Amino acid sequence: MPFAQTIGGTRYVFDDLKTLLARATPLRSGDVLAGIAASSAAERIAAQRALADLPLVHFLTGTVIAYEADEVTRLILDRHDAAAFAPVRSLTVGGFRDWLLAAEPAAVTALAPGLTPEMVAAVSKIMRVSDLIQVAAKCRVVTRFRNTIGLPGTLSIRLQPNHPTDDPRGVTASVLDGLLLGAGDAVIGVNPATDNIDAVMRLLDLLDTVRDRFAIPTQSCVLSHVTTTMLAMERGAPVDLVFQSIGGTEATNAAFGVSLSLLREARDQALSLKRGTLGSNVMYFETGQGSALSAEAHHGVDQQTLEARAYAVAREFSPLLVNSVVGFIGPEYLFDGKQILRAGLEDHFCGKLLGLPMGVDVCYTNHAEADQDDMDTLLTCLAVAGVTYVMGVPGADDVMLAYQSTSFHDGLTARAMLGRRAAPEFEEWLARMDIGMDAERIPARLSPALIGLA
Repeated sequence: MPFAQTIGGTRYVFDDLKTLLARATPLRSGDVLAGIAASSAAERIAAQRALADLPLVHFLTGTVIAYEADEVTRLILDRHDAAAFAPVRSLTVGGFRDWLLAAEPAAVTALAPGLTPEMVAAVSKIMRVSDLIQVAAKCRVVTRFRNTIGLPGTLSIRLQPNHPTDDPRGVTASVLDGLLLGAGDAVIGVNPATDNIDAVMRLLDLLDTVRDRFAIPTQSCVLSHVTTTMLAMERGAPVDLVFQSIGGTEATNAAFGVSLSLLREARDQALSLKRGTLGSNVMYFETGQGSALSAEAHHGVDQQTLEARAYAVAREFSPLLVNSVVGFIGPEYLFDGKQILRAGLEDHFCGKLLGLPMGVDVCYTNHAEADQDDMDTLLTCLAVAGVTYVMGVPGADDVMLAYQSTSFHDGLTARAMLGRRAAPEFEEWLARMDIGMDAERIPARLSPALIGLA
């Protein structure tokens, strides 16, 4: 079904839904690389106007990837909740934008099961940055494992103690650094330098020993491939969360070495361990705009829509945490700070609107046209938008993955600026350990209780 719009006397025709969505997307280098971006600002505006007039119900019959050809499409349509969709069923994409801006938080939050990724991707494309922030801030998503994440007024931090050789001393030093600066309530999560099962198990034992020794009300994770984590569980390793990178098409997930059935098996295995004390959200997913294109698995669909489809995969497994590693894939997909800013806010908006505990790795690679000032801007915008969590990396420089992120101090700054708190159970632990969190005690002094870890 073609879509048409006339701008300034020129008639623009878009052959199908995926073309319309691609042309309506704010400029980003990945869509240019794929050859699907609008050829001019005028064409982009025409596409956005045509998209604004499109009824939301069209997304229940028109697909960007055929139902028969893709298990993610089947998941999206088979799981759609018609009752939850009813309040906005009669609206166009433009009308939906207006509804979201006017609606109360409870009404926006309740929509999640009734929305498809393509719907939320579409509405994000006609929103300004301030719109994305305002609506995302209304969404309430709370998850639990050993603490409570996502409560109003909180901002959690993943403590990311990566080391280029997985040296236990280096990892432990970074863990100590993060704990003393209030990080770690989202998760203490290590990206292993290799996916070797023995190395992964050593890291799992190390993190669990630290957590157990000091009775830290948080969860740990070694971000190995899901099959490695499953093997570690079979061998009796202390696995809290199962991690996996995912994408928005069946072919992208196949490139990651996973399928929906494998993820279900991994979740069931983690649930059987019964390691959570407050809840049973045991999955941790990472995503990123451009992953499908880099895997040559994008089907001609724009990268932002595919990113939103990845959130449908995540939603299926009730995760504790989801985050977009927004600038990590590189400038081929998000060229500069402006594109990274827009993409990070889109990702957070779409994830939250779909009901996910959404975090963002506020980051960039060293060959991107971006710097730490751009990251400060994105971090501040996300904190205002109610982001669930961000990363805490020693010095904001990941020495293993070789990219730039946010530091423990950046997380503290965001909390201080906006009056955000850590997860309540974790904050109580910080107080018990005499680790300072107020302005007079930053940087935190060494807690006597943690001297043995130093």
